[in-house]
Amino acid sequence: MKKFAESELIINADGSCFHLHLKPEQLADRVILVGDPARVNTVADHFDSIECEVSSREFHTITGMYKGKRITVQSHGIGCDNIDIVVNELDTLANIDYQTRTEKTEHRTLTMVRIGTCGGLQPNTPVGTFIASVKSIGFDGLLNFYAGRNEVCDLQMEEAFVRHMNWNSLLAAPYVAPADTTLLDRIAGEEMLRGYTIACGGFYGPQGRVLRAPIADPEQNEKVERFEYDGMKICNFEMESSALAGLAALLGHRAMTCCMVIANRYAQNMNTEYKNSIDSLIKLVLDRI
Repeated sequence: MKKFAESELIINADGSCFHLHLKPEQLADRVILVGDPARVNTVADHFDSIECEVSSREFHTITGMYKGKRITVQSHGIGCDNIDIVVNELDTLANIDYQTRTEKTEHRTLTMVRIGTCGGLQPNTPVGTFIASVKSIGFDGLLNFYAGRNEVCDLQMEEAFVRHMNWNSLLAAPYVAPADTTLLDRIAGEEMLRGYTIACGGFYGPQGRVLRAPIADPEQNEKVERFEYDGMKICNFEMESSALAGLAALLGHRAMTCCMVIANRYAQNMNTEYKNSIDSLIKLVLDRI
């Protein structure tokens, strides 16, 4: 039986995982992921009771009960690199025995739903729209570092997207990670628009924003908006959905992302006072997770 070395599975002196500082017994099977550490409290405000609260860097965790369901709310910060940390460490808490440093014989499946904010890319994605990511196109390249990425990605859609974009060879190869379909149907219901999502490796240049530094492809966003595959278009930009969907699939978990549009790139408008209105999306997910 494989034993995970101290350099690979880093366990803190108190028995918690390295970055999240969470212990195995503090993790629920249902996990809501949010970017902003402060949003963890916004979600947990709906809980009937709180079991534990842990904070470390940008990683803030609260586990509690909501209508008879034990739920962990976990912040992940910004970007797919942070998702790499969070999903891997949550998986170790669920599926590795921290005492023996060996994989557990019985696999524990986590259900992970990310609640985020995003930029809408189509005329039918105005500010305030809830979008459920059916498939996410990763601009970050994270999943390409893992064996088995081809088995969990839509390779035909990847090829179609690369051709359509005339993809720059200097950039990381994009990957297409589908959400868990059963979870997607349960969470999205009739209230969320379903579409493709692009997870970008940055907020400015990678999302086509031009400030003082010009971008390599000034037509990037127009090409993204025109892309269509299997009758569906790319609806939004955000920064984590592809890594979450891809890593969850590789590790045997169920995951999806749903976001509220706070800026519409097509209409070029923005709502900076979105924090109150996202609560309705949080309640929707809490009831359905």
